[in-house]
Amino acid sequence: MCGILLAIGAAFRADFDQALAALKSRGPDAREVLAHGDALLGHARLAVIDISGGRQPMTAANGRLAMVYNGEVYNFAALRRELEAAGHAFHTRSDSEVLLTGYLHWGEAVMQKLDGMFAFAIHDQRDGSVFLARDRVGIKPLFWGEHLGGLVAASTLEPFFALAAFPKELDTEGLRDYLAFQTPLAPHTLVRDIHALQPGGCLRWTPDAGAAPRHWWTIPDASEDAPDRDALVEETDRLLAQAVKDQLVADVPLGAFLSGGIDSSLIVHYMAQAGASPLKTFSVRFAEAGFDESPAARAVAELYGTEHHVLDAPELTADTLAAALANLDQPLADPAYIPTWALSRLTRQHVTVALSGDGGDELFGGYPRFLDTADQHPDSVAKRLLRAMLRQGLAPASLIRRALAGADLLLYRRVELGDYPGSRKDLRRYLAPNLAVACRPQATLELWRDLAVRHGDYDRGALLRADLWTYLSENCLAKTDRASMAHGLEVRVPLLANALQDRMLKLPAEVHFDAGGGKALLRALARRHLPEAVWNREKHGFSVPLRANFAGPWRDWCEAQVTATALRAPWLNAGAIEALWHAARQGRGNPRLLYTFVVLLAWLETHGLDRG
Repeated sequence: MCGILLAIGAAFRADFDQALAALKSRGPDAREVLAHGDALLGHARLAVIDISGGRQPMTAANGRLAMVYNGEVYNFAALRRELEAAGHAFHTRSDSEVLLTGYLHWGEAVMQKLDGMFAFAIHDQRDGSVFLARDRVGIKPLFWGEHLGGLVAASTLEPFFALAAFPKELDTEGLRDYLAFQTPLAPHTLVRDIHALQPGGCLRWTPDAGAAPRHWWTIPDASEDAPDRDALVEETDRLLAQAVKDQLVADVPLGAFLSGGIDSSLIVHYMAQAGASPLKTFSVRFAEAGFDESPAARAVAELYGTEHHVLDAPELTADTLAAALANLDQPLADPAYIPTWALSRLTRQHVTVALSGDGGDELFGGYPRFLDTADQHPDSVAKRLLRAMLRQGLAPASLIRRALAGADLLLYRRVELGDYPGSRKDLRRYLAPNLAVACRPQATLELWRDLAVRHGDYDRGALLRADLWTYLSENCLAKTDRASMAHGLEVRVPLLANALQDRMLKLPAEVHFDAGGGKALLRALARRHLPEAVWNREKHGFSVPLRANFAGPWRDWCEAQVTATALRAPWLNAGAIEALWHAARQGRGNPRLLYTFVVLLAWLETHGLDRG
């Protein structure tokens, strides 16, 4: 696991070392630079496999290709055997060399063979081209941008900020997505000329033609009928056991995040079944009953005899909040990032790699919102009449929600701010007028809507798939990646192994739902393998009590961010944001929306942007 950087262009050479240094936390073990033709490739390494041999940047045997790579390919041993049979020789035990040799042998088709998480850049000295790729669901990040005829690609936005020649102007549509959804959605970022390579995406860049991004993998629709439920539970059990076993490969100590929920608890079960020893687990304990899952986590730890470490949430002070947000390369307003950051810091004191239950809700239908489909909200004459009255200003904007039907109502429920003039969810009330127009509020959550229509018109299967390339990739996985890599901790996600994706996405979404709600397959396995304290209780989200923190330990720090609004972001409506803050201090209002602005303002203090 590491941080990667590639730059082509004379304007970026002077600052290249400084830009690579910005990735130090992602790769604390080594930092190396290679000049390869007209390209500079930089690598900050966290050594996990073949500690002595897998150094990067790496060149292919013929010297024509050079690569920087971030990730783990879990089936690299099998691919190596296949390549050796084709006549290739290897000089290391690393998955990096297998990936680069695979690209030399198969070309871009190598991605179809990779089972793992990855982001990489390969420079071809013969024609000056660059090939970038990101894994199927975006477990590992990759950003790119063109300027002055050159190209920069990096694991995060931080290296771009260290390059004096690279422009730093606000991307208004990235801002729109962030305010609607708490995170920018690929390909947008908060910086206009920096693009996120989309999950399942790749890009070929040439000096003459520039960049041509596309998808090398697309989310499949269901193609099989539902099999016998008992047989499917057995099959899922085998697939999960194999996925966890495959992801235990490492030359460094491993552990597991253990929240006490079904997903992470099953990961610990399969780790124990695979013989992981010593098995170390890590969790957070909250004082508030509605947030605390530590008793269930403790029950799992005791069942499997793990070495269990617990972080108390009262330790999440304003200093912790400030330090965690300072590690974000772009704003991410999921409050769960803060305890994940602190938990990663604790975990890194004991292990270098941790397994996580990320992906269980998205791939196995765990969110209650998947039960809320468009066909449950039919249109009516009354709603159409109310919409007409709203358009003519004959009804108060507070009635917008009651006027919506079908997909429009689902979108309203999904976003914090959007194209809802005059209502509490009106994006325009928080932005300067000219910026509000540039944001195109009518395109709010456009990618999510496109996916939901493409895969079934807002039915359960479509909603599940729409989350894979939006909420999962750009929120959940981004949260875990940034929180863990801030401390040089690698986190693996076995629930998103290729075999599980391939099997689950072929099946109709109904296999994940029964009388007990969603995630039926994993709940069945939990009842089989785990203590009742895990599966016989209400579902918990992993987050923090915002109201309590705004009124308590975070109060002064958050107030300082809000009062700096006019100075840091004159394109925001400072009065509207201050009103949010005053409401929160009185225990009212929308704490999640306030937190969204606090995170943005803290980020702008570190990364000031031009309005453009």
